[in-house]
Amino acid sequence: MTDSPSPIRLPPLPRLPLAVPRSGVSTEARYALRQLLGDVDRALATAFRDGADASALAQRRGDSVQRIVVHVWTACLGDVVDAALFAVGGFGRGLLFPCSDVDLLALVGPSDPARLRALEQFFATLWDIGLKVGHAVRDLAQCRALAKQDASVFTSLLDARRLAGDPAMEEGLNAIIRDPALWPPAAYLAIRLAERDARHARYNDTAYNLEPNLKDGPGGLRTLDSLRWLGRRVAHADDFDDMVAEGLLDPAEKDQLEQAEATLRRYRYALHLEAGRAEERLLFDYQRALAARLGFQDEHEKNLGVEQFMQGYYRAASQVERLGVQIAERFEEMLEPPAEPQAVGDDFVRYGKRLAVRDPELFMRRPAALVEAFIVRLGEPGIVGFTADTMRRIHQATAALERSLADDPAVLAAFLRLLKLGAPAVEALWRMNRHGLLAAILPAFGAVFGRMQYDLFHVYTVDEHTLRVLRNVARFADTSARTEFPIACEIWPMLPKPELLLLAALFHDIAKGRGGDHSVLGEEEALAFGRRLGLPEEDIQLIAWLVRWHLLMSTTAQRQDITDPDVVQRFAETVDNPERLDYLYLLTIADIIGTSPKLWNGWKDRLLADLYTATRYALRSEDELPADAAARVRACREQALSLLEPEGFSADASARVWRGFPEQSFLRHRPEQIAWQTSAILRAHGATPLVAVHPQSVRGTTELFVYVPDRDGLFAAVAIMLDRLHFSVMEARILSSPTGMALDTFLLLETDSQQPASAERAEELKQRLHRALAQPGHLHQPSRRSMSRHLKHFQAAPKISFSTVAGRTRLALVCSDRPGLLAAVAQALFQAGVRVHDARIATFGERVEDFFLVTDRHDAPLSIELQDRLLHALLDTLGTGRRA
Repeated sequence: MTDSPSPIRLPPLPRLPLAVPRSGVSTEARYALRQLLGDVDRALATAFRDGADASALAQRRGDSVQRIVVHVWTACLGDVVDAALFAVGGFGRGLLFPCSDVDLLALVGPSDPARLRALEQFFATLWDIGLKVGHAVRDLAQCRALAKQDASVFTSLLDARRLAGDPAMEEGLNAIIRDPALWPPAAYLAIRLAERDARHARYNDTAYNLEPNLKDGPGGLRTLDSLRWLGRRVAHADDFDDMVAEGLLDPAEKDQLEQAEATLRRYRYALHLEAGRAEERLLFDYQRALAARLGFQDEHEKNLGVEQFMQGYYRAASQVERLGVQIAERFEEMLEPPAEPQAVGDDFVRYGKRLAVRDPELFMRRPAALVEAFIVRLGEPGIVGFTADTMRRIHQATAALERSLADDPAVLAAFLRLLKLGAPAVEALWRMNRHGLLAAILPAFGAVFGRMQYDLFHVYTVDEHTLRVLRNVARFADTSARTEFPIACEIWPMLPKPELLLLAALFHDIAKGRGGDHSVLGEEEALAFGRRLGLPEEDIQLIAWLVRWHLLMSTTAQRQDITDPDVVQRFAETVDNPERLDYLYLLTIADIIGTSPKLWNGWKDRLLADLYTATRYALRSEDELPADAAARVRACREQALSLLEPEGFSADASARVWRGFPEQSFLRHRPEQIAWQTSAILRAHGATPLVAVHPQSVRGTTELFVYVPDRDGLFAAVAIMLDRLHFSVMEARILSSPTGMALDTFLLLETDSQQPASAERAEELKQRLHRALAQPGHLHQPSRRSMSRHLKHFQAAPKISFSTVAGRTRLALVCSDRPGLLAAVAQALFQAGVRVHDARIATFGERVEDFFLVTDRHDAPLSIELQDRLLHALLDTLGTGRRA
C-alpha cells in the first residue's frame, strides 16, 4: 500500500453569475448556492474515492468556497471602501477539508451602521447556504491590540489572505504583521514552543496514542503549520523551500516533511468524509472503515489492514514530530549569541550549549563517529543538542550509509561501547532513534517503526513501547526510585553486565507483525545481532533466552497459583539460574509499565516480588529447597501465632479456630493473612456472617475475608455485590472448613483506579456485603451497565476450555472484557450447579483471561455432561464462542 494516489482529474470550479452589488441574496439564490455547494462537495468526494490527491482536493474546495464567498460579499456589500474580507486559518492557507470551518476576518474602518447591517446579512447568508463560518469583525486598532496581547491572534494574521474589499486594508494588516516590536523572533519562538508543549501534554507527549488527533496531536498537521509560522517570523522563510535555502532544512528533510504531510492530509480528508463532520480524532469508530476506504487489506492475523493503516499514520506523525523538534532547536540556535569554540576530544567541538564536528566529512570518513557523537554528548554537561549543521550531517551520513551501518564492525563496536555505559545509554538511544540512526544500525527495529497492535492492551507502537521499556530499565539505576522499585533497584547494581538487559529490551518485541511467535522470531534476531557485535557466546545465549521467555514471569504470576510450590518449581526449572532470574525480573517490570502505565499497580508488584523471592529460594541447593507440606503448615502456624500473641490472643484460642481451617489455608496464605483472619473470627465471638476488609493488605490489594456457613451460590453472591460496588477481583480463594464454614478470600482493586480501597470505601464494602449475606435466600442479579465506546470495537468470541488438575476441573475462560463480566460468569456457574474453589482474574486491555478451579456440588471433577452444560450456559451469558 502506498500513500501516493494516481493523478485524477479534479472537478471544475463552480460557475456563478455575476453578482449585482448590494442587491442581497434572495431565498431562491440561497437555495441554489446551497445546492451548488453540495454538488461541489459530492464531486470532490467522488474524486477522492477515485484516488485524487487530498491536498489538491482541499485546495480545490478552498477555491470553490472562495468563489461563493466572494459572490455573496459582492451581493451584500459591493465595492465597499474601508472594509475588506480576509480568509484566515486553513482557509487563509488556501485549504478546506470536507467539513472544515470557513474562517473569515472582516476588517472595517470607522463605525458605519449600514455596513454593519450588510455584514450581518453577509454572514447569515453564508450560514444559510450551508457553510460553517467562524468569523470576526474588527478594525485595525483592535487587530493590533489583540495581536499584541495574544500570540494565537498574531499567528492567525500570518495566514490572512484578502478575498475581497478595500486593498488599503490589506496594507494596514501587513503593517501589523511586519512590526518588529510585535512578537519579535525570540519572544514568538518561546511562546510557540510553550504552546506546542502544552498541546502535546494533552496527548501524553506522544504521537502514539490509540486514538490520535490528526490535527493537534504531536506530529499532527498543526506541527507543520507551526514550523511554517516560525520560519516566517524567525527566519523570513515563507515555506519549506525557503527553509532549505536558509539552511534550516536539507532537501531530504523537506521531502520527508512533505510526504508525511501528504499522508496526514489524505487521512484527514478520508476521516471527514467517513465521520460526516469535522472530526480530527482517529477514533476506533472509524479506523477499520478508513482502512478499507483507503485500500488496506489484512495480510494475516498479526498484520491487519487496520494496523497497516495506523502504521501509516504513526510513521508520518513520528517523522513530523522528530523533525519538528530538531527544526525548533535550529531556530533556537539561530537566535543564540555566537559562542567561542571549545575542543571536545579530537573530533568534536563545543559552541556554547551545542556540539559540532571539527571535520565536516567526519561521519562519511569514519561512520563509527555517528555513534561516538552521542557518547560524547552524554559526557558533556550542559549540552542541549547538536548544531544545525551537525544534525544535517548526521542525517545525510545515516541516509548515505544506511545499508552498511548494520554490518560495519567499527560502528557495532561503538554501539557496544555505548551500551556498556548502562543506564545513561538509554537517553542516547532515544536521541539516536530521533535521528534515524538506531533503525540504521538495527534494521529490524526500523521494520517495527510505527507498528501498532489493534487492541486496548498495547497503547503504544512497538518502537515507542521498546524505548519506554528502556527508560523504565534506566529508572532502576536511580536511587530515588528505590521506594517504588525496592527489589529492582537492589538488583540493578548487582548485574554483571547491564548492557545485556538493554539489548534484551531492544529485541524483546522486535519481531512483531511478521506472523508467528514474535518471541521465537525475536530470539533468532537477538542471536544474529549478538554475534555481529562479537559478544561472548554465553552473553548471546542470555540475551536470546530473555527475548524468548520475556513473557514467562508475567504470565506465570498472573495466570497460575504462585503459592503452589509445584508452580514455582516448574518456573524455576525453566529459569535455571539466579542470574537469569535477576535479568528477567527487571525486564518483566519494565515491559509491563512500558505497555501501558495503567497496567502497573501494587497487586502486580507484589505478585512479581513474591514469585521472584520464591524462585530464588527454589534455585538454591537441594538441601535448602522448601520443606514438605506438613512442615510448611507448621511453619505458617508458628509465624501466625507470633503475630497473634502480641494482640492478646492465646495459642489455645487460635488453635480452636484453626481446627476449622483446612490445610490449604496454611499452604496458600501468608502467615500475616492467617493471623488477620484468625483475629477477625475471635473478635466476632461466633457471630456470622463475618465480613472483614483489610484496605491495604500485604498482597498490594484490598483483602476481603468472608466467614459464613457454606452454601452453593456464595461465590456468585459476593461477586455480584463486588461488581455493584465497582470492585475488581484479582484473585479469589474459596475454601471450606471441616465444620461447614466457608473461608473465602478475595483480593480486590477499585475498578476505576486499579488501586486498593480507601478506609471509607472498605467500610462501605463491609456493611453492604454483610447486609447481602445476612439474607442467604436472596441472590441479587448482576447489574446491567452499558459497554464503553472503546470496548464495543474489540468484542471477540469467547474461548472456553476444561482440564483436570489435582482432582478438580480447571476452567479457562478467554473473552472480551465488559462491565459486570465476573458477576455474570459467577451466576452462570452457580446456575449450572458448579462450585468455585479458586479463581485467578487477569485483564489485558480488552482481553480477559480468567481461570477457575471448579467441581460439581459433590466436590468431584466436572463430568463431560456437566462440562457441556456449563459451556452452553457460559456461551449464552457471553455470546457466541467456541470450545478451545
